[in-house]
Amino acid sequence: MGGVENDEPASKRLKLVSGRSTGLSNGSSLTEPLVGSSRDLMARPLQYEGDKEVLGSKGVIKRVEFVRIIGKALQSLGYKKSCAYLEEESGIPLHSSAVDLFMKQILNGNWDESVITLHNLGLKDENIVKSASFLLLEQKFFELLHGDKIMDALKTIKTEIAPLCINNGRLLELSSCIVAATHCDSVGSSNQDNGRIKPRSKLLEELQKVLPPAVIMPENRLEHLVEQALTLQQDACIFHNSLDKEMSLYSDHKCGRDQIPSRILQILEAHSDEVWFLQFSHNGKYLASSSNDRSAIIWEIDENGGVSLKHRLSGHQKPVSSVSWSPNDHQLLTCGVEEVVRRWDVSSGECLQVYEKVGLGLVSCGWFPDGKWIFSGINDKSISMWELDGKEIECWKGKKTLKISDLEITSDGKQIISMCRESAILLLDREAKVERVIEENQTITSFSLSRDNRFLLVNLLNQEIHLWSIDGNFRLVAKYNGHKRSRFVIRSCFGGLEQAFIASGSEDSQV
Repeated sequence: MGGVENDEPASKRLKLVSGRSTGLSNGSSLTEPLVGSSRDLMARPLQYEGDKEVLGSKGVIKRVEFVRIIGKALQSLGYKKSCAYLEEESGIPLHSSAVDLFMKQILNGNWDESVITLHNLGLKDENIVKSASFLLLEQKFFELLHGDKIMDALKTIKTEIAPLCINNGRLLELSSCIVAATHCDSVGSSNQDNGRIKPRSKLLEELQKVLPPAVIMPENRLEHLVEQALTLQQDACIFHNSLDKEMSLYSDHKCGRDQIPSRILQILEAHSDEVWFLQFSHNGKYLASSSNDRSAIIWEIDENGGVSLKHRLSGHQKPVSSVSWSPNDHQLLTCGVEEVVRRWDVSSGECLQVYEKVGLGLVSCGWFPDGKWIFSGINDKSISMWELDGKEIECWKGKKTLKISDLEITSDGKQIISMCRESAILLLDREAKVERVIEENQTITSFSLSRDNRFLLVNLLNQEIHLWSIDGNFRLVAKYNGHKRSRFVIRSCFGGLEQAFIASGSEDSQV
């Protein structure tokens, strides 16, 4: 079934086919590699782009940055000798001599000298210099306080930190620490500042976030770049549908069509008439089906994926149009066509409660997210809410639903979604008492809400499926066609990894 996208597809739902990625290709199988080994690469004459030495076929990788990132990765992996050898052979130091001195002074706790060195690093942005100075002097302050040098700590605040004229809120917090330390001394308590002193190595990590990366390279930069490349390849893979996180650096990531379900595993034949509705439990251990034969069935799924009949639920006097699992999967609702809603115990198959309204028929059912209430559409176009014991506690009257209608509620319990007219879907905000409507120009046959409550999948009479974004302003994201519908209600649903795929039934025996 093909998808026809509009101008602004949602990145979450629509996977675009990208050009062939070349960033992580494995060249070992080529008889004449385009770039050769890394050793040959360092030895051969370099391409130039203006005055900058660059690497790679695109000419966008700066040689100095590339070598420094490799050196940093070697150092992070504990290969310090290899890092030193790389610096020596390439002539490219990991850091400048001034930065090496700066880092050594921090680790040794030479705070006054480190502030002087910071100003000599040639940083042009005065705000960055002030922010880095604040972090250095804050560490100096806490170490003085921890050493019971309260007057020296106070002097640091007054003569060094305050003149920076930044982060006044934090300055007040530091001043309060002086008061707390003095109080502790007066009552003979132990100093309470131990928790505020961070390891000096931690201070270096914080400074890396403040200082430009060209001065102090961020930790794990190479790992971040590789992970980013792998993630982009995964996102560009239109068939990716697996939780398996194992990916190789030796070749580009690519999934085959076999990631998409396409083979019949089992045929379930316990119903004696048309099957109208199917729904898996939230934990995936059960499947519920409802039928024109006036029954519903709870199926149990074993560890190998085999499905077996657990309970046949009988008692409805009319065909069962829909089912709904409780949030904890311990109970199941079934709804007869313009009849009643029944609540069943999944473990025993016993009917626990019947919900009905005299003279009226119920047409849909669902659970509130906390599992304490249920709701149902009524054939007088109203929606009712009940406590589990059958007490009706609220009813929204007017054209809130149709006689035959799907019904959903968002996971926060705030919005009820129903078909209020043949070509319109109502989103009713229970708390704000606000109604919003999605208008279609065709008759709606069914709809499905995404797990994250951001998208609505709408099936139409004209053999189209529309994907609507309902997060904020309503927006038609995409249209899908290719399935066949002439007589029956055709349903579609979100599915696959992170619900990135859409599946639909079709009257030509296809999915």
